Amino acid sequence: MKWAGWGREDVVFSHEDKPGLGPFLRKAVGIDVRRPVAPAPAFAGLDIPSSRLPAELRDALEAVLGAARVSTEARDRLLHARGKSLPDLVRHRRGDLGRIPDVVVRPTSEEEIAAVLRLVLEADAVLIPFGGGTNISGSLEAMEDEVRPIVSLDLARLDRVLEIDETSRLATVQAGVFGPALEAQLAARGWTLGHFPDSFTHSTLGGWIATRSSGMQSDKYGDVADFTRGLRAVTPGGVLAIRPVPSTSTGPSVREMMLGSEGRLGIVTQATVHVHRVPEQRVILGYLLPTWAISLDVMREIAASEATPSVTRVSDPAETVFSFATRKTPTLLDRVKSRALQALLRHRRVDPEQMCLAFIGYEGTPRHVAGERRLVEAVVKEHGGVALGRGPGELYDQKKFDTPYIRVFLLEHGALADVSETSAPWSALPALYDGAMGAARGAFARLGVHGYVMCHLSHSYHAGACLYFTFAFGAAGVEDELAAYRTVKSAVQQSFLDAGGTLSHHHAVGTEHAPWLEQDISPAGVAMVRALLAGIDPGRNLNPAKIVDAPAPAEVAGPMAPFGAPDG
Repeated sequence: MKWAGWGREDVVFSHEDKPGLGPFLRKAVGIDVRRPVAPAPAFAGLDIPSSRLPAELRDALEAVLGAARVSTEARDRLLHARGKSLPDLVRHRRGDLGRIPDVVVRPTSEEEIAAVLRLVLEADAVLIPFGGGTNISGSLEAMEDEVRPIVSLDLARLDRVLEIDETSRLATVQAGVFGPALEAQLAARGWTLGHFPDSFTHSTLGGWIATRSSGMQSDKYGDVADFTRGLRAVTPGGVLAIRPVPSTSTGPSVREMMLGSEGRLGIVTQATVHVHRVPEQRVILGYLLPTWAISLDVMREIAASEATPSVTRVSDPAETVFSFATRKTPTLLDRVKSRALQALLRHRRVDPEQMCLAFIGYEGTPRHVAGERRLVEAVVKEHGGVALGRGPGELYDQKKFDTPYIRVFLLEHGALADVSETSAPWSALPALYDGAMGAARGAFARLGVHGYVMCHLSHSYHAGACLYFTFAFGAAGVEDELAAYRTVKSAVQQSFLDAGGTLSHHHAVGTEHAPWLEQDISPAGVAMVRALLAGIDPGRNLNPAKIVDAPAPAEVAGPMAPFGAPDG
């Protein structure tokens, strides 16, 4: 990963082959993509603080892991210092590096992880588990005032599928495996997990579990809480082992406690997850729906029907305009198809400024896919929608992991862009959408910036759906970029809670969302979480200040329990 950007060094997003993008961005956020970009500073020019790792702790870590897997190299430590949130990227590009880890360790087994944790507790140091480093909620960064040594535990060498129980359709997998490597190992035996978040190429199974991740095909395959049946984790009290049973009534769910725990309860080393046979056929089709209100009705009716699509996604008019602006230079055939579509929309009396672009995915045997399409397209047709065929869906499938690159592209051209997502019951979604859009636009007006906000519905459930908002604004003339960002982000987040939504559907809590947690789960809920964390980790050695007891976003920020000691 780039230290101040997203993804591989040789992959960038470009506007050159997208003739509509430049004019759109000039109108939407007031930036000129023809101007030279503002690249990240050279790594060589950074003032990277020296490691504070005590010699005795280093010697002990090397005795367990070997010197080659204990790194205090400057770039290595920097790459493990933060995630990829907008504030993370802005501060890194400013040279404001924060409290970076003192050492990066790379264990290869659960036994080595247990030994590392024991040494951390004995030294009263801090341990922060690290998967792919893609978190955007402040779940990886150490607090600025942390004076204890900080150990970043990189799990990337625990990267294997250990076993597939084909009878039970369960796979036992090490937690450090990245998405592409996991799917490749499963596919070699005809299986898939079916979990594809935006961060898929650079995130890990353990990271998905630690943040309660959802993927683009969660409608069919479930999110991480649905498909994770069992797990193992190294905790201050020893190794936690959750059996992969289909269901149980054994008191409060310890499995649920680990899901979304962000490294505060222990280090997940492996998990047993649902897997499915690779489908015989897979297709994503595009549709145009007349309005946003109709789009919500369509998605709700599909969720209530007998259809079980793998993807249900629909963009509001603002995001639909953005999607069309990112199209590549059209061919002659593309222009002919476009004219035919425009004629059809005029015939249907669809207002181009109100229409919404939807993607519906189908998987299974050809017969099953055909049946699913009939069910879905009956709902679409009833509401005046238009089927666009495979072309748009195939393009979406090819570009589905590009979004994080676009955010960096905008940052380099002088615009700040980020996301906020929530879920709420179907009955609450219209008012929630209006409230969030109004909150973002109100924040733009207060700041006096040129801004744009858009939304899509990304996951459908029995009782409701996830709405995923993206906002962007030109930062030229803004005195404090991060303060302006906080103004917009806070307005949107608060609007979710005011409308009965959750503070986050799949991006975890970290420090970014912690200020709203009490409104989301009530003061009694926060007290329960705080008591759980304090009971397991009274010395605050495991990724402290995440989820609860985090500083407010605008801020810059007991006795140690022996390893294996009983609670209390």
